[in-house]
Amino acid sequence: MKRLLIAAAALLAFATQAAPSFAAEGMPGATVRPDGSAASGDRKARFEQWCKDNPEKCRELKAKAEERRAQCKADPEKCRAEMQAQREQWCKANPEKCRELKAKAEQRREECKANPEKCRDMKARAEQRREECKADPAKCRPARQPG
Repeated sequence: MKRLLIAAAALLAFATQAAPSFAAEGMPGATVRPDGSAASGDRKARFEQWCKDNPEKCRELKAKAEERRAQCKADPEKCRAEMQAQREQWCKANPEKCRELKAKAEQRREECKANPEKCRDMKARAEQRREECKADPAKCRPARQPG
């Protein structure tokens, strides 16, 4: 379980850094800030506008994402292997950013070793928040959408 959480955190960190560049390629008018990221509010607004402009493609994209989530739930090992391959590919294309993210992840691991109680508390709060969001999604920000 601990490894899964660490892998998920690392995946999120890599996806967060890689997604803006992918998003800007597929959407007219999409921009990426100089640091390679986009403000999440801007990204959300652009995605919502894209969905309004392309309702059929939006439905297809959301259906494909849901199908992917179901596949990963059914075969998490396969998904982990695929995500690892994608991370490695992204790291080859972005070696400096990859080193930075790996260093941050290592720093978090060291902090957790030094203060495991703090990490357990943060993980518990995150899990509680996920459960709250699952129960009432309207109170939470929307899930990150590709595009």
